[in-house]
Amino acid sequence: MSDKDSRLVYSTETGRIKETPTPVSRPTGDGVVRIQRQTSGRKGKGVCVISGIDADNVAIAKIAADLKKKCGCGGSVKDGVIEIQGDKRELLKATLEAQGFKVRLAGG
Repeated sequence: MSDKDSRLVYSTETGRIKETPTPVSRPTGDGVVRIQRQTSGRKGKGVCVISGIDADNVAIAKIAADLKKKCGCGGSVKDGVIEIQGDKRELLKATLEAQGFKVRLAGG
C-alpha cells in the first residue's frame, strides 16, 4: 500500500484522528453575470444557467429564491451556479440588473 492510498484514521496514542476539510473555493469572476440557456442532458427541457455571481452560498441561495419567485418557476443552486427552469432570460436580466449586477446574455 503506498502513502497515497493509506489514510490514518486511528492512532493508539491520540485516538481517532479527524481530517480537516479543505475549504472549497470558487474562482472569482470578472464582475459580469452571464445568463445562458441550456438543454443538454435535460431531455430537451430548457433551463437558464446563471453564473459569475461573486458571493457566498447563502447570498446565492437568496438571489436564486428571489429569481424563482419573480419568474414563478422552479430552479436550483449547484456549485455556485443558479439554474432557473424555462427560457426567461430577459426577465432574469432585468431583475439582476435592478439588483445592481452587470449582466450579459451568453450562448444561444
